[in-house]
Amino acid sequence: MNNLEADLGCRLFVRSRKGVTLTPEGEKLFTHVESAYEQIRLGESELSRSASLQSGNLSIAISEIALHVVMLPILQQYKATYPGIHVQILNHSTPQGIQAVSRGIAEIAVVSTPTEVMKPLSEIKIKSFQEILIAGRLYENLAGKEISLKDLSSYPMISLGRETTSFAFLNKLFASHGMILAPSIEAATTDQILPMVAHDIGLGFVPLTFAGEALESGKVFQVHLRETIPPRHICLIKDKSHPLSAAAAALEQIILSVCHTTD
Repeated sequence: MNNLEADLGCRLFVRSRKGVTLTPEGEKLFTHVESAYEQIRLGESELSRSASLQSGNLSIAISEIALHVVMLPILQQYKATYPGIHVQILNHSTPQGIQAVSRGIAEIAVVSTPTEVMKPLSEIKIKSFQEILIAGRLYENLAGKEISLKDLSSYPMISLGRETTSFAFLNKLFASHGMILAPSIEAATTDQILPMVAHDIGLGFVPLTFAGEALESGKVFQVHLRETIPPRHICLIKDKSHPLSAAAAALEQIILSVCHTTD
């Protein structure tokens, strides 16, 4: 303390038998030090609460398919376990989700294949899912039959837009059998395909998870193909060059735990 007074060129304390009191100069310095100390204390408290997952922020990118196939029950479990964490979900396509992680906008992304991930990003396949072809009652002549991709050229097709990985996946499937995917309608989201198929606007490919209730109710039926549709995967993407926050690491742990026990 003597060194501090020497550096400042003034007395900060008056020392007596009764104790120590601040000089006017000491009062001025204390006003600033008290404010700084309070900010440090608040910062330490916030970091402690974040580390213990009592509070904090988490930004994640989730594609529409990944949300329905995997993430809804996982998010439910996460929020029930860590109610103090504020979660921001970016509704991105697969390429946008990967870019969000690469740019540091999102800590992790959960998206569907096909993906094109380059270092330092890493990809973990967490769950497989199956695309199926569905049709409405107008096309009941196809029920119970097995048709080829070539036969689909006679029917109106509904697909996601050409910029999506779902279109890229189907386009590759058609091309592998010498066909060109030429949809008559391009939807913005997978959620739009099912009701359009149910209203006989065309045939469409959707993940089996999406079509479950509609298949059971008879609003749509599955059209069986001679060709095998390869499975797709939901993947967890993260940047290995940056450590995850405690909030993101906790979500990753739940994702891997749930998917490894159910897939």
